[in-house]
Parts: sequence; C-alpha cells; structure tokens
Amino acid sequence: EAMTLPLQTLSQAIFDSILVHIVNTVSPNGRWQGLRQEMCDALNRHKDERTLSILAKTYANADIIFLQESAVAFAAKARAAIGHRFVVARSDTFDTSRDQNSLVLMSKDRFVESTVVDHTATVMSSFTRAVPVASGDLNVLSVEDKRGGRYLLASFHGDTNGLATKPVLAAVDQMAHTMPDRTLIFGLDANTYEADVPGKLQNVLDWAVDYNSKGYTSCWGDTPNPKNHTTYNARTYLQAQLQKAAKQSETAIKGDKNPKDFILFPKGTFKVMRTDKDNTGERRYVEDMVFPTLQFPSDHGVLSTTLVEL
Repeated sequence: EAMTLPLQTLSQAIFDSILVHIVNTVSPNGRWQGLRQEMCDALNRHKDERTLSILAKTYANADIIFLQESAVAFAAKARAAIGHRFVVARSDTFDTSRDQNSLVLMSKDRFVESTVVDHTATVMSSFTRAVPVASGDLNVLSVEDKRGGRYLLASFHGDTNGLATKPVLAAVDQMAHTMPDRTLIFGLDANTYEADVPGKLQNVLDWAVDYNSKGYTSCWGDTPNPKNHTTYNARTYLQAQLQKAAKQSETAIKGDKNPKDFILFPKGTFKVMRTDKDNTGERRYVEDMVFPTLQFPSDHGVLSTTLVEL
C-alpha cells in the first residue's frame, strides 16, 4: 500500500513519455507544441471568456438561457460580464467538488429578479439512490415576468447514459403539478441516443414517448428526428482510454454523434416559430463537423428556439 502513490506516479510518467515520443515522431519540427498551446488556450485557459463572448454577442437578446456543467467560478464571471443583462441563477444545492452546475439565465428586461424562488432541493429530495443525479445537475426555480407571466424553469444535465432523464422529468413534472398557475419550460442535456440499447442507453424516440405521455412537447416537436444531432465529438489516441480512441475515418462510428439536447414545455402553451442549432458561436451549425473547436468551446451545440404563447 505504501508503494501505491509512487507506482501511480511512475506509471503516469511512463505514459506521458510515450505520448511525448509519439508527437515528437509525427511532428519532429515541434509544431505540436504550438497546436497544444492553441488548444489549451481555447478549450481551457480562455474557455469561460469565449463562452461568455458568445452569450453576450450572439445570444444577448435571449429571454432565457439554460446552461449545464458550469463551474461556480463561471457563474461568478457571468454575473460580472453579463449580469447587467441577465439574472444568473444557480441552485442552493450547487456542487463545488465536481464543480458542474446547471444555471438559468433570465433577461432582466423580461423577468423580475426579486420573484425568483429556488425549488431544486425539494425536487432532489424525491430521488432514490437508484437515480444517477448528483448535486448541481439540476436547477429548478419559479419566476414571474413583467407582464404577469408565471413560470417554472428547469435546467438539467443528464448522466452519460441518459438513464436519469426520465426520472428527472417525472420529478419536475410532479413539482409542476403543485404549481398549476405556472408554465414549465425545461432546457436539458438529456443525453439521449440515436441507438436503442434498452437499460444501457436512453434512446431518443423512447424519451419522446415518455415526455409526450406526460403532456409535454419539445422544440423538435412530439417526435424528434434521431439523426438531428446536437453533439459530434471523438477521442484521439493521445489519451488514456485507448479503447475509445477513433481514427479520423471512424469519428462518426466511435464518436458521440447524437440528438441530446431539448427544450420541453406543456402542449398547448406555445407555438414553435423556429428552432436552430449552433456549433460555431455564430448561429450556424456545420453538419458533420467535430467539435469543440478553437472557436467553439463546447461539446454540445447551442440550441435556440423561438416560442410564441398561445
């Protein structure tokens, strides 16, 4: 047992040495160092700044923005950068260890900040240990707008296999039934899949049957297109889990190319005017392009929808 940490350190050093040998072999002129620097800057060091720039410039006119897997530090940066325009709301059950939290941003031109009430803890208390939901994954709040509208808003990040998505909707729906005077709008990374692997992966069409059965529809309608993907990413060989690595020709087969993102609302409450995807930060979605990129730091596309109240 005393040798565990030294052996782990040695193993990590050997692995890192192998990676350095690989990149030095394929890029003997050292160009890989510059590429690594660019990627670290875009996807790590300056990821928050780039994300906030996209929100501030491309989505400044949004009434509601649902975010998932946000660090506590990002919420603070968001308040500083765009807090004059948006109420940045996190739940009281936010997570500081994994540091992945769902946020709800609400336009100050539309919503009354003093009416925001957090209901996340109540919903979270309804889950058994069998439901893979962690602190920070869910954010549920009620709010009123300046025109007298009353809403229940929820933001959720599903587990990798999507198996928590249906139980979470059931719990949020139960909360919505205790507030019949409020309209639920639910933005989520459902982690649903085009593939159908019962008990292991949440199939997107099975998910649609579930939300329809509860009286909800989505920005994609009652029956989403399984090939309308909102993620497309794959692992290279320069990482530890080689069984998940993909050649460039295998990215679509071995990568994560799936229809994962949704905005739900009760049937009969809104008409969908248009729904768009974006994996560039410029309200454009380039199909069959792997992302994140140096310009777009997220592994999920931005999903935006325009709703008109009925």
